Amino acid sequence: LKMSTTECTERRFKRVFVTVGTTCFDQLVEAVTQQGFLKLLASRGYTHLTLQIGRGEFEPDPPNEGVSVEWYRFKPALRDDMISATLIISHGGAGSIMESLSLGKPLIVVVNELLMSNHQTELARQLHREGCLLYTNPSNLYHTVEEMELGSLRRYESGKPEVFGKYLDQVMGFDAQQ
Repeated sequence: LKMSTTECTERRFKRVFVTVGTTCFDQLVEAVTQQGFLKLLASRGYTHLTLQIGRGEFEPDPPNEGVSVEWYRFKPALRDDMISATLIISHGGAGSIMESLSLGKPLIVVVNELLMSNHQTELARQLHREGCLLYTNPSNLYHTVEEMELGSLRRYESGKPEVFGKYLDQVMGFDAQQ
């Protein structure tokens, strides 16, 4: 029985990609590089963790807990890292959420509670209600990963931008009747 390179790679490596976008979200970076969290990832079969840390002050120096960790601040495009990921953990920016979902990747959105007007929570909550992603905050991320059942997530159906547009109008307080 011959396997393709992709099948071999997927069987040997389970990759987590974490993105904070262009912002500073040190709480997320710290949460995913703690010893206990890395042990949890290893216990769930994950072998690699790649972090895009943005403008944060915290530079991870994680312990070796059976998960290979690498990080960078920015890249021109994150798509390759998203494609190679088995699981994506993302800040709540609409662009990162929609790109992850369009790739059909399991997604955990970690909402930055320190932001003033937190539209991230509304978008994540709505897509969670639709069964497309999980969402949490930095302090509950460990529990979310511990309890996650990624097989229960449904694939986001793109191609209906009017539904997403209507939802954004509602969140932003625009009256759709005008």
